[in-house]
Amino acid sequence: MFGLTSLGIVHTLISLVAVAAGTIALIRDGKISWDNNMVKTYVYTTIIVCLTGFGIFQHGGFGKPHALGIITLLVLGIVYAANQKKFGKVSAYVETIGYSMTFFFHIVPGITESATRLPLDAPLASSPEDPRIKMAIGICFVLFLIGATLQWRKLRTQVQAGS
Repeated sequence: MFGLTSLGIVHTLISLVAVAAGTIALIRDGKISWDNNMVKTYVYTTIIVCLTGFGIFQHGGFGKPHALGIITLLVLGIVYAANQKKFGKVSAYVETIGYSMTFFFHIVPGITESATRLPLDAPLASSPEDPRIKMAIGICFVLFLIGATLQWRKLRTQVQAGS
């Protein structure tokens, strides 16, 4: 189905759950924070997506998607440390921006895989290197930077109000 292996189908379905949970948290709370069950679903499914992604070699051997999975897991580790206040006064910033970064990391393969597979009879892009994919990811990166800046400013205001 859609040129996916069985593992690819499971991986994709779990990633859709992760993206849905992250989207709900971002819309509802303006951030992804460990404080609610929706984010716990987001984190656990994100970890599973990374791990299942290591078994997918659609384009040959180890590649950019695998590296992104490793980076995502590293960022989640940093976020976990921030949640434990290991970064002192900046822990809330590291946690919030880190979670948002992992959400952006979901968007990158989401755009790439969708554009190179859909519509079925004439995909929007011929390869992951297509300039339209790079432009779409670039736009999403700018949106991530804007959102992260807004989150940082909101946190700073909350910290200043609490002081």
